[in-house]
Amino acid sequence: MSGIETPTLKTTGLTAKHIDLGAKMAAFAGYNMPISYAGIKDEHHAVRNGVGVFDVSHMGEFIVRGKEAIDLVQLVTSNDASKLEIGDAQYSCLPNHKGGIVDDLLVYRLPENMCSEGEQAFMLVVNASNIEKDWDWISKHNTFEAKMINISDQTGLLAIQGPKAAEAIQSLTDINLSEMKYYTFQKGTFAGIENVLISATGYTGSGGFEIYIDNQHLATLWDAIFEAGKELDIQPIGLGARDTLRLEMGYCLYGNDINDTTSPIEAGLGWITKTKKDHFHSIDIFRKQRAEGIDRKLVAFTMKDRRVPRHDYEIVDADGNHIGMVTSGTSSPSLGIPIGLGYVKKELAKTGSSIWVRMGKKQLEAEIVKLPFYKGV
Repeated sequence: MSGIETPTLKTTGLTAKHIDLGAKMAAFAGYNMPISYAGIKDEHHAVRNGVGVFDVSHMGEFIVRGKEAIDLVQLVTSNDASKLEIGDAQYSCLPNHKGGIVDDLLVYRLPENMCSEGEQAFMLVVNASNIEKDWDWISKHNTFEAKMINISDQTGLLAIQGPKAAEAIQSLTDINLSEMKYYTFQKGTFAGIENVLISATGYTGSGGFEIYIDNQHLATLWDAIFEAGKELDIQPIGLGARDTLRLEMGYCLYGNDINDTTSPIEAGLGWITKTKKDHFHSIDIFRKQRAEGIDRKLVAFTMKDRRVPRHDYEIVDADGNHIGMVTSGTSSPSLGIPIGLGYVKKELAKTGSSIWVRMGKKQLEAEIVKLPFYKGV
């Protein structure tokens, strides 16, 4: 015996159901999570063409409320939260002080009944692997009249994704799901459960909803959704297909494509980096990058070979000179070819250009392409 104890993995309110369904389980961000059920390709196509359900209850949720809640949110996030109306959601990131990214996140402007008169309330949804880091970072900068509440452990989250998502679950709520605009949300009754937050968001590129609910109701919600969507062949989907779906859209994954050393400008996230705001962390760095340009850029590429590029594979030019690194790669189920993302020198990042990925002793050619890889049917 080594004497080293194996850390106990956290579970969600659905872990037992995933195991009963025969899911392939694995450790992810400290949780025991389903990677696949029927197989990644089948699950991927189920979301692209029909409807599937992800358990993403491992994500973190923070409530920020108070008279100066907006001031704290504006300081720590790169996007402009002052533009949010009640019922709006916004994709953003938490910059550090060196031009890198602490995390990417969603910011929700919550209804006024969640706070006292003269106050505002927000929900920040962060990546599971960064919950503690993000909480500490935001708390450290909370010099405002803003109260922070970590509701991560009590909050369950299901993502119902795919072109048939609204049809599959409409019978469970009086909210007109087909009329909900992208990146908006409503609170109401769902599957007979009150005070459910239903958000027209997701990370698959195939439309759908994310449903936030108290953990005690999570199993009931799961069963109700699968019963309602039975005729549309609704399927449980694991994190493996979640990754292939997001990569086909070119959506960044924290820890792969963005991290503490990558700038949102470099990562193609200039659209969530509002340097006309008065102030937020690293704003001067980002203004300088906008004015003077960047040295490297995140690009999308397709392989001309059948081999799949992987995280941290070297990218080289035709002569074998180092020009960058692969950040994400997979075999695209929709396109039937290997695809990837990676940082390369800005001057070599032109669409249509050839780059080479070093795989062992071989250098395999790839072509830089425009995102998204998957452009629909």
